[in-house]
Amino acid sequence: MKISPLGDSALTLDFADESSDQARLLARTLSAAERLEGANLPGVMDVTCAYESVAVFFDPARIEQDFEDKIGALVSSAGIRALRKARKIEIPVCYDDEFALDLARVAGQTFLTGDAIIALHSSIEYTVACIGFVPGFPFLAGLSDKLRVQRLESPRTKVPAGSVAIANAQAGIYPFESPGGWNVIGCTPLRLFRATENPPTLLRPGDRVRFRRITRAQFDAEQE
Repeated sequence: MKISPLGDSALTLDFADESSDQARLLARTLSAAERLEGANLPGVMDVTCAYESVAVFFDPARIEQDFEDKIGALVSSAGIRALRKARKIEIPVCYDDEFALDLARVAGQTFLTGDAIIALHSSIEYTVACIGFVPGFPFLAGLSDKLRVQRLESPRTKVPAGSVAIANAQAGIYPFESPGGWNVIGCTPLRLFRATENPPTLLRPGDRVRFRRITRAQFDAEQE
């Protein structure tokens, strides 16, 4: 583990040198983040996960002199331990042509039919690795190797809100209209980000996610 400053009010804890196994690194990161969140150290304002690292944001005026040492000790002793009971969340998705903007492209690259892609995509239990890119966007680990495709060569300037997409080894969901370069294969009627709620995001790191196929009529009925 390597601890590095991130400006004057944050630290980055990098675990990349601990393993070459991506699943193990993600488990290590989630475990470390949970340990830090539960420690309630004075001055800590936020703990944010990535695939191989954790960022700790703090108020410089409130932290103790040995803050970095305490962070290191807490994380070193955490190892890879059992996380709090992961939430299991089902995300309804309509894969109809009007929403599946890149399904044909994915089919061409994977040599799978559209139905096979949908069946495989909706059969997997994903893990929320981190939230980022835009508020509420979940990076989902666990995508099948059979569905690994490159990002679009020319990103879209506008990806519709709720778009369910894949790129490389990840799946994700666009919480609101934004630019993006992932392959869109469906859309969910759920709102993933509500600025006025606490927490504002539907998903959080460590959650287990499954996609459930729905019809266009069901999409309209469930739209928030």
